[in-house]
Amino acid sequence: MSVPDSGCAFCGIIRGDLDAAVSWESPEVLAFLDARPVFKGHVLVVPKAHHVTVVDLPAGLRDPFMAAIQHVAAGVVAAFGAQGTFVAMNNIVSQSVPHLHCHVVPRTKGDGLRGFFWPRVRYESDAEREEYAARLRAVL
Repeated sequence: MSVPDSGCAFCGIIRGDLDAAVSWESPEVLAFLDARPVFKGHVLVVPKAHHVTVVDLPAGLRDPFMAAIQHVAAGVVAAFGAQGTFVAMNNIVSQSVPHLHCHVVPRTKGDGLRGFFWPRVRYESDAEREEYAARLRAVL
């Protein structure tokens, strides 16, 4: 288990030093309401061990973390009458707290949230698209 970061707000919540509306907990994971929700019922799911990004998450925590996200996503739908959820993680860029966290946001058709929060681009051609796929395949 990684050492909690004394300056990390989420580690403070996990330790009980900072207030949060905790909605679910397991030995490895904590889920609590986002203090600045996109919609009411927006939950953050965090590993209790301090890891900054999904890339840093040890293999032994992947299943408990993903299982918690699935559990919370189903709960958000049931608790709030949502039709579905938006589930997302930022890694470094747009990550307001440097502690791995997954957003689970209740969604309903017509709620006003439109796709992703950034502009979309197009590949110039099928060849360019294939070049990007090949570059990724080469490192994976």
